Amino acid sequence: MTDPVHRPEQAAVRGLLRAVGEALDGPVPREWQAAIKAIPRHRFLPERIWLEDDQGDYAPCDLSTDHDRWFEAAYADLPLVTQVNDGHPAADPADAWPSSSASAPSIVVRMLRDLDVRPGMNVLEIGTGTGWNAALLAHRLGPKHVTSIEIDSEVSEQAWASLNATGLDVDLICGDGSLGWPRRHPYDRIISTCSVRRVPWAWIEQTRPGGIVLTPWDNPMLCWGLLRLTVQRDQAQGRFSPHSAFMLMRNHRQDLRIFRDVVRDEHIPEESETTLSPWEITGDHWVARFALGLRLGDVWTAWEDDPGVDGVDARLWVATTDARSWAAVDHDGRHNKRFTVWQYGPRRLWDEIEAAHHWWEEHDRPAPTRFGLTVTAERQWAWLDQPTQSVRTLDHKAPRGCPSRPVPHPLP
Repeated sequence: MTDPVHRPEQAAVRGLLRAVGEALDGPVPREWQAAIKAIPRHRFLPERIWLEDDQGDYAPCDLSTDHDRWFEAAYADLPLVTQVNDGHPAADPADAWPSSSASAPSIVVRMLRDLDVRPGMNVLEIGTGTGWNAALLAHRLGPKHVTSIEIDSEVSEQAWASLNATGLDVDLICGDGSLGWPRRHPYDRIISTCSVRRVPWAWIEQTRPGGIVLTPWDNPMLCWGLLRLTVQRDQAQGRFSPHSAFMLMRNHRQDLRIFRDVVRDEHIPEESETTLSPWEITGDHWVARFALGLRLGDVWTAWEDDPGVDGVDARLWVATTDARSWAAVDHDGRHNKRFTVWQYGPRRLWDEIEAAHHWWEEHDRPAPTRFGLTVTAERQWAWLDQPTQSVRTLDHKAPRGCPSRPVPHPLP
């Protein structure tokens, strides 16, 4: 007989499985259905989560004071912010930025399905987060076959408590996931729950030949895409898919601001015009932005509405992550066929964007599935259709990170 205390939980799990199946265009695989039923998601969430409001800010939602809303969020097929500002309090909701989260269940299941684990395999997870993903893996493989690394000590402690409460004693380490965990290698699978801009070679070294490395992808222009690599003896190679948007690995971050780090009063930009609309490379143009991000590398964009400049309704900023080059594209609010361009620095960034966009169109507007990545100990490169058609070689050096919102600033 079913315990009535657990009926709301069981109903919520059934609803979540239906929602995940709809998102995946098919039923959740049986092994992962069993895992989700056995390990309810809400048991791995902190008592305080943060939900986005109508203004795009994050406001706390506490289990103790808003149980129904908290529980409903726990079983929605949505990502949930579980920490803001690396655990430091935010004085104002507008100052709260996500630093740890629970991924949307449909993305969790998609990645677990793509990981293709089987009994007897050993898995290394990069980014424990709440611990739910590690728990699902442990239910499928057994706790002794799962190792998980979390860089944040507070997040790690909470995940440890949740895992132990469910009797799943996985090997949980608090440390830098980009280094892997060589003490238990070789692994059959490595899965990352944070995005990267280049694949750490340590992950390849610690995966046995024939094994798989699965990680979300990020470039400064767009955080989007999932990369699945098959490891060989001296390299790893695989393709992207158009799924997932995860937080960037912490040691890949950088707090870049247009007018603090890039634009200076003494900069004298060159003026020109363009017929390429700035909206063609921003907004919902995910496929174009993904391709341009792979092609251009360390280039990011930021919109500035109503910049406070006469005759300018909106401005798109483009800059390099080394803060040496920038461009601005102005829209006057009336004409949509010609735009004013300002460029400064050793790289003419808008010229590069125009060339990259033309290249993308010439190649029949390729989607992420036509792109791939090859990783060796010396270098790694992105390619189109096949590894011999290189799009760009990625630097092995430590990456620069994410931009922040621009601050109004006039141009000549």
